[in-house]
Amino acid sequence: MELEHLDVLIVGAGLSGIGAAHHLGEKCPAKTYAILEARDAIGGTWDLFRYPGVRSDSDMYTLGYSFRPWDDGSAIAPAASILSYVRDTADEGGITGRVRFGHRVVRAAWSTPDARWTVDVEVGGPGGGGGAELDGGRGELVRLTCGFLLTCTGYYRYDDGYTPEFPGSERFAGVVAHPQHWTEDIDYAGKRVVVIGSGATAVTLVPAMAASAGHVTMLQRSPSYVVSLPAKDPIADVLRRVAPAKVAYTLVRWKNVLVTMTSFELSRRRPAVMKAILRRWTKRQLPRGFAVDTHFKPSYNPWDQRLCVVPDGDLFRAIRSGRASVATGRIDTFTETGVRLRSGEDLPADLIVTATGLDLLAIGGMTLAVDGREIHLSETMSYKGMMLAGVPNLAVVLGYTNASWTLKVDLTCDYVCRLLNHMDDHGYIQCMPGQPDPSVGRLPFIDFSSGYIRRAAGRFPMQGSKAPWRLYQNYFRDILSLRYGRVEDGALEFSGRG
Repeated sequence: MELEHLDVLIVGAGLSGIGAAHHLGEKCPAKTYAILEARDAIGGTWDLFRYPGVRSDSDMYTLGYSFRPWDDGSAIAPAASILSYVRDTADEGGITGRVRFGHRVVRAAWSTPDARWTVDVEVGGPGGGGGAELDGGRGELVRLTCGFLLTCTGYYRYDDGYTPEFPGSERFAGVVAHPQHWTEDIDYAGKRVVVIGSGATAVTLVPAMAASAGHVTMLQRSPSYVVSLPAKDPIADVLRRVAPAKVAYTLVRWKNVLVTMTSFELSRRRPAVMKAILRRWTKRQLPRGFAVDTHFKPSYNPWDQRLCVVPDGDLFRAIRSGRASVATGRIDTFTETGVRLRSGEDLPADLIVTATGLDLLAIGGMTLAVDGREIHLSETMSYKGMMLAGVPNLAVVLGYTNASWTLKVDLTCDYVCRLLNHMDDHGYIQCMPGQPDPSVGRLPFIDFSSGYIRRAAGRFPMQGSKAPWRLYQNYFRDILSLRYGRVEDGALEFSGRG
C-alpha cells in the first residue's frame, strides 16, 4: 500500500509551527504540507501553561510575527491574548485545517535512494486525539513520507517539568504543585505560599498569587537579574495613532530589537557597567533598607542567563506592599508545615509551588536515522543553528535565547523557503550540510549557564567555533546570513540535479 506523501511535514502547531506554515504557504504555494501536532490544540506553550499570571517574557512587538502586526496594545501580554493571536493567525491563513491533532512523531528515517523521509507517527496516544489502541494505550502507529522535515517542537518536554528531589517532601501536609501541571482547583486564596525558583516563571507567579494569597515567599537558591519593563509601550501607542498599523508595528519592532541587542552587547562587552545599571534600577524599586545584594545580586554576569522581565515592576510592588517576600538560601528539608533552610530559617506554607524549571528535549523526542544509521544529536553539529551536519532535508526551528523567540523563527522559516525554491529551480532533491573541517571547534549549542541548560547539554547538537557552524545569537548577523546570504555557500551539499 502506497504511503501518503507530502512535500513538507511540519512538526508542532505552536508559535513556530504556525509561523512556518504561513511562510511556506506564501513563498512556496505549490508545496503540499501538513502540520503534525501531538496535543489536541493549536498554541504550544501558550495553550499548555495555565498557572496564575502566565504571560510573555518578551515584548510582543518582537515576539509577534513579522507578517502580522500585534495590535493588542499590551507590550507584555497574558497567555490568553497570545494564544488568540496564534490561533487567529492560523484561521486567517487557512492553516488550521492543515493541522492533524493527536499526531506525535516518534521516528523519522531518511532514504537517499528514495530522497524522502519515512515518518512514524503515533495517533491517539497520551496527549493526543482519538484513534485505535496500540501497545497498551500508546496509540495507533501510522506512517507518512515527506521530502523535507521541518521540526517546530520547541525545546522542552510538554508532558513533564523538572522537579529536583527535595528531602522530606513526603512529610509536607499541604499541596505541592509544578507550574507546568497547574489545575484550576488549586486554591491559594488567603493561604501561605512558597514559590521555589527565581526564573521567569517564579517572578510571574509571585505577584499574581500575592493579590489574593495570605503571603507569598519566593525562595531562591541564588538570585537572578530582574528587569522592569512597561506593560504598555508608550512609543507604540503614539505611533499607532499617527501611522498605519503595519508601519507602526515595524518601527516599534525595530526599536525594540535595537534596545535588546544593545543591552546584550553591553552585557557581553562591559558586564560591570551593566551590573551597576541593573542594580541601580532594582534598588530604586525596593523598600528602603531592603537587602538588595542578598536577594537581587546574581553571581554571574548579565545575559549569562536570560534576564527576567516583570511588567510595570509588579514583583517589586508586591514586595513593597508586604504581600510578598524573598528568601535566599538552600533547602535543608520539607517539614510538615513548610520548608526549612540550611540556615535554620523556617518558611511556613500551605502550598509549595516548584517553579524549578523545564526538562529540555530536542526535536520533540523523536529519533532520526539516515540510510539505516542512527543519528545521535550530541554527535552532530548545527549549521546556522537550524540544520544538522550529515542529515539531509531537515531543519530545526528554534528561537533566540537572548531576544524574542520569533525573531529567529521568522528568519529560519524564510530561509527554508528560499532553500526549497532554490532546490526546485536547480533540480536538486537533496540538501545536506557536510561535515565541518577539523579546524572547527565544538561548543555547547546553547551558551547559557542556567541549570536547566547544563542538565540537558548532551541531548542537543553542538555548535562550531566559526561560521557557518557558529550560533551567534545576533539578529542583525542572522539577517545577513539567512535572508541575504548565498544558499550555495560551500558548506551545503546538493544532489539530484536534473
